[in-house]
Amino acid sequence: MSPIEQSIKGKINSIGVPLKDWDIHINYGIKTGLNEAFIIDSTTRDALISADSKSAEVIRPILRGRDIKRYSCDFADLWIICTQTGNKDRDIPPVEIEQYPAIKAYLDQYYPMLEKRLDKGITPYHLRSCAYMDDFSKQKIAWGNLCLSAQYAWVADTVLINNPANIIVPGDKFLLGILNSKIADFYIRSLGVTRNGGYFEYKPMFVEKLPVPLLAPDEKAPFVSIVDRILELRKTGESTKDLESELDCLIFNLYKLSEEETAYFYHDNELQ
Repeated sequence: MSPIEQSIKGKINSIGVPLKDWDIHINYGIKTGLNEAFIIDSTTRDALISADSKSAEVIRPILRGRDIKRYSCDFADLWIICTQTGNKDRDIPPVEIEQYPAIKAYLDQYYPMLEKRLDKGITPYHLRSCAYMDDFSKQKIAWGNLCLSAQYAWVADTVLINNPANIIVPGDKFLLGILNSKIADFYIRSLGVTRNGGYFEYKPMFVEKLPVPLLAPDEKAPFVSIVDRILELRKTGESTKDLESELDCLIFNLYKLSEEETAYFYHDNELQ
């Protein structure tokens, strides 16, 4: 690491608080143990609901890592049969598969493979136990595990995330802007090894080490305002380049970077 990179990283460390020390949850996406059975397309979803309207209660939209882009997502019209095994500590009862005959009949075709899973729930029809399942029903930040650069998105409380993608709950637009910034990507990518083709594995173990200043709501407001505008433009497909540059400038100032340190991010370097 060059002297200027060491200087930048030192400032980030001195000014921010590692995300692992924030009052947030950083977790992996849902692990089904057999995506072929539990993740379905819209045609299958419609057929299951047509056969039994109650099926809709346990079918939720889901995003894979490849669907998660920078700030927004491309929904691939995929759904998950969310037959969760429940959680006694959080008073979440297990799904009773007999109450969903169409779902059970559909999963029966995969029964031999479902039964062989090492990570099944109470029955082969259940997803593996997940202590933080209710976090998927909250507003969240999500990102794919393997990317060329930072790609964190704002994801609604109705949408689930499939492993190996990851989530942060609760969602925080200030934090979303920080994570997508040049300075955060520099820091996180400095913690691991870049693979062939420039891909980096954005594991939670790296992301949780990112130091981010704890700001009051009024201090976050300028950052959140820009993020809101970015999210709106993403809906229409318009360019957000200028807004993201404006946000990066605010973040450089937040971490008290000098002109020389700021200029580093606008020249070719191996960590960009």
